[in-house]
Amino acid sequence: MLGIFRKTSPSARWPIAASSADQLEGLLHEHDHLLPLPKEPAALANILEVSIVDYLLTRLDATEGAEHTRGTERGYPDLEISGPAFGGSYHAVDVKVARRGDTNKSKTQSRITLYTGNTYFKWPDLHWPGTMRTFNDYRSHLDIIIIYTLDSDSKARVQDMEIIVQQPWKIASKQRSSTTREYLGAVESIAALRDGRGEFSTPAEFYRFWRAYPFKISAQVQKQLARLVQKQQQEIEQLRGQTAQLPLED
Repeated sequence: MLGIFRKTSPSARWPIAASSADQLEGLLHEHDHLLPLPKEPAALANILEVSIVDYLLTRLDATEGAEHTRGTERGYPDLEISGPAFGGSYHAVDVKVARRGDTNKSKTQSRITLYTGNTYFKWPDLHWPGTMRTFNDYRSHLDIIIIYTLDSDSKARVQDMEIIVQQPWKIASKQRSSTTREYLGAVESIAALRDGRGEFSTPAEFYRFWRAYPFKISAQVQKQLARLVQKQQQEIEQLRGQTAQLPLED
C-alpha cells in the first residue's frame, strides 16, 4: 500500500507509461497522484486488514479444495476457511494490526484485541449476531498479526512491516485490551508475540481464565442472550420430537 490514488491533479500528465512497478510508483509521486494513507490507527488498521484479507482470498481461490467466506467489518472472524483442503472442517482466521511503540519499539503501542469477551467467546455454543457460526463450530482459531512502525512523513505511513501468525491462546495476556470495552488483550512484547509466549501454558488454562472473567453484560447483550438461549431450547425440543417419532428397531 503506497497511498490513495488520486485520479486528477494539477501535475497530471497523460498518458503515463512505465516499464516497471518502481517506475510507475515514481511517476505517480511525480505527478501528485498519490495521497497519504490516514495516520489515525483504527483507520490505517482497517485499510491494512482489508488488503491482507484480499490477498488471502486471492490465494485461496487458487488453492484446490479450498472454500472461504469473508466476514463482516465488525464481526468474527474476518475470514472463514473450509473445504477438503482444510480437512472438511471450519477454521476462523482473524487479522490484527498493531503499531510499534513510539518510545519502546519492542512493544506494541497498545494491546491487541483477541476476542470480545462477553458474547460469542463467553457462550461459545450460541450463534451470536455478527458471527457466521458458533465459536465451538470452528476446529481452529488463527490470528494474522501485522506489526508496523508509523512513518508520518511517508504517504504509505507504514515501515518495517512484520507478519506474525499465532493461535490466540498462545499470545494471550491476563489483561483486557481496553478499560472501557469487554475485550481480551494480547501480550505487548513483540518478541513474545513472535514466539507465541503468552501468559497461559495450555488452551484449557486460557479458556478457563477468560470465560470466568467478570465482564460487564449490558442490557442489550442480556436481551440477545435470552433470545439465543430460547432459540436453542426450541431447537433442542424440536430435535427431541423428531427423535421420538423414529421407528424403534427390533
